[in-house]
Amino acid sequence: MNAEILYLITFAVALFISLAATPLCRVLAKKFNVLDKPISKIKTHKVSTPYLGGIAIALGWVISLFIIRYATDFPNGTLRSLRGIMIGAFIVLLLGLIDDIKFKGLGFKSKFLIQFAAACVVVFGFDIRINFISVYWLSCLVSVIWIMGITNAFNIIDIMDGLSSGIAVIASLAFLFISLPTEEIYVNFCAIALAGAILGFMPYNLSKSKKIFMGDTGSLFIGFILASLSMGTKYTALHEVGLLAPLLILAIPIYEVFLVSWFRIRKGILPFMGSKDHYALRLEMMGLKRKNILLITYGVGIALSVCAYLLTKLDALNSLMLSLFILICLWMASMKLASVKVE
Repeated sequence: MNAEILYLITFAVALFISLAATPLCRVLAKKFNVLDKPISKIKTHKVSTPYLGGIAIALGWVISLFIIRYATDFPNGTLRSLRGIMIGAFIVLLLGLIDDIKFKGLGFKSKFLIQFAAACVVVFGFDIRINFISVYWLSCLVSVIWIMGITNAFNIIDIMDGLSSGIAVIASLAFLFISLPTEEIYVNFCAIALAGAILGFMPYNLSKSKKIFMGDTGSLFIGFILASLSMGTKYTALHEVGLLAPLLILAIPIYEVFLVSWFRIRKGILPFMGSKDHYALRLEMMGLKRKNILLITYGVGIALSVCAYLLTKLDALNSLMLSLFILICLWMASMKLASVKVE
């Protein structure tokens, strides 16, 4: 059986399991009162909404990978890398679940400590790290920071139905297409499984009558996997500018982190504290409907992913010019968003 068919099977299994598991997780969340209650001013929903959608995503991802792993002849190196990401992702999944179930949530220090441990499992335990840095200790340090940063970025951007999940699907497929020519098979299968699992959750997340949130359980889990996958793909076959490719693929959540931190620091509050300074909420204050905000975000995410792919194919000069153009566009967007008054 060729690889393309295996990818499609992995995607279909993850999608089906997530579609089936999400309504069950919704029932469990309501039964055990695992609800996101709009009790603070920074909440954007009006009624208590079940959490635990992240559990359904995790089930779709894990089960599809287990099935495809034991139904095919995977190389040993691939199995080892898969195991590493699964162990780290499971730690982060438990962290998110505890935070969702606990009424007041965990403090950011406790979250960072557990995320640090999960990142160390991947980096030190299974040697999944940034390889273009030749100094080992520096490579490991930057890799751990990268994993923790992207993990939290997807958590921060999860403030609107379909936003974080849609961005994650686009990013997963982008990593898949860029990594396809390589022999890092675990990246391909992890990416396609994650895309399928998230797509199975999204119809319920966007539903009005059967709504469910992924919660920290889902957003941290997704961010951790994408951060780990991004380090398993080669971007510099032609030139070093290709190193910017993963930054472009994950540009929206990265941009959100820096934008929100900048606005909050200007107000004299910690970047870890909640506020309505997110770009999506600012666009809503400008008069855009949420449906249009999602479409714009998806369009920008796809465009950035295409640009990331081009960075790995164009010559160095054109890649630099393209990167400069994107940077100018981001700066212009930031100035426009900064003009919106947020209380």
